[in-house]
Amino acid sequence: MSTTLVERASVFLESALSRRSFINRSAFVGSAVAIGAGLDLALKPGTAYGAICACGNSACGCGSQCCEGFTEFCCSVNGGRNICPSNTVMGGWWKADGSSYCSGPRYYMDCNATCHCTTGCGNGWQFCSTGCDGVTCGCGANGCNSWATGCFQFRYGQCNQDVACLGRIVCRVVACIAPWEIDASCTTANAQDNSTAQQNAPCWSPNDPTPCTSPATNCQVVGIASSLDGGGYGILTSFGRLLAYGDFADDGDESGTRLNLPTVDVASRPGGGYYFVAGDGGIFAFGAPFLGSMGGQHLDSPMVGMTCSPSGNGYWCVAADGGIFAFGDAGFLGSMGGQHLNSPIVGMAATPTGLGYWCVASDGGIFAFGDAPFDGSMGGQQLNRPIVGMAGPTTHPGYWLVAQDGGIFAFDAPFLGSPA
Repeated sequence: MSTTLVERASVFLESALSRRSFINRSAFVGSAVAIGAGLDLALKPGTAYGAICACGNSACGCGSQCCEGFTEFCCSVNGGRNICPSNTVMGGWWKADGSSYCSGPRYYMDCNATCHCTTGCGNGWQFCSTGCDGVTCGCGANGCNSWATGCFQFRYGQCNQDVACLGRIVCRVVACIAPWEIDASCTTANAQDNSTAQQNAPCWSPNDPTPCTSPATNCQVVGIASSLDGGGYGILTSFGRLLAYGDFADDGDESGTRLNLPTVDVASRPGGGYYFVAGDGGIFAFGAPFLGSMGGQHLDSPMVGMTCSPSGNGYWCVAADGGIFAFGDAGFLGSMGGQHLNSPIVGMAATPTGLGYWCVASDGGIFAFGDAPFDGSMGGQQLNRPIVGMAGPTTHPGYWLVAQDGGIFAFDAPFLGSPA
C-alpha cells in the first residue's frame, strides 16, 4: 500500500518540486505517505519547500509552519535538550553550508522512533506501521507555529544502519559538529541541502547539542578503563587524551597525534599497560603488546569498544551493531550482531575470569554473555548525555558506565570521582 502510494506521489510531484536535490523530492513524498492523508497535497506558488501542504494537525492552515513539511527541533520537544529523546535512534543526517549559525558546516540529524513491532517493514520498506512506533503525528510546543513531530517516515540512512526497521521522525538534532562525533554509528557519507541552513529554534545551542561544562574533556569522552586492583580508572576522549583517577597509572596517550579516525575506547591490560581502539578498528598499545586489529579491514559498523582477557594475552573489540572480534587468547562468547538494538552498542567489559563480558548501549542498556552477571543498567532512564563506554574492576564484581560528559554510573562498584 505504502510503496504504491509513494510511486504515485513521486510521479504526481515530480514537476512541482525543485530538482535541486534528491532530498527535496524524496522527503516530501515520504511525508505525504506517513501522515496518512493519502494525496491530500496542496500545490502552491513559492519555493520547493513551500510547494506541499503536509499538516501535522488538521486545525492548522497551509500557510502555517506546522504544514511546511519539516520536523521540529529536538530541543523544542525534549525538555530543552538538543539530543535524541528516549525511544528514538538517529536514523541519518544531512549537511547545510552557508549557515550564519555555524562557522563551518551545519548538521541536521533525524531522530526516528524505535518500533515495538515490525508490522509494515520488509520488501525494501524500512518503516514499521504507525501503530508500532508509539508516537503521534502533531505539531511542536507552539502548535501551528511549530514544525511537525512524529509525522514523517523518512531516513537518510547513514546512522544506526544495523536497525533495519524504524518509525516516524520525532525530532531533529542540529549542531555545528559532525554527526559521527555525536553518535559513533554515523558514517561520513554526505547528504547535502543548503536551503535549510538558516532554520533555527530559540532553544538550540550553536556549538554543541547541549552546553558542555567539562573543559577537560570537551564533552568528547568515549571510554573508561579500570586499574588492575579496581582502585582507579582512566577516562579516554575521542581526541586521544587520557585522564587518570585513583591509582590508574598514566602510561601516555595520543592527544598530540593526528588521528585518522577518533579513538573510541580504552582497555586496561592485566600485567600492566592499556590499549586504545579507534573507529576503524586500529589499536594503540601503551606498555602492552600489540596482538592484532581490524585496522584496514572492512567493518559493517564502526568499532566502538574493547576489553582485555585476564591473562593480558588477548582482547575483544566490539562494533556498534554488537559484533565481537577476538584476538590472542580472548574467546568468543556471544554477541548482539544481527539482533535488534534500540540503541547502538558503545562499549564492553570482561569479567575477572575472562569467561564472560558485558556490552553497553548508548541508552545505558546492558547485555551480558558467559558468566557476566547483570548488576543493573541505565536503560529506560533519562540521561543528560549518552553512555559512551564501560569498565569492570578486575578484582571484584560490578562495573562502571561513563557518559559523554564524563559522568560516572557505578553498579556494585565504588564511585571514585568524575570530571563532570
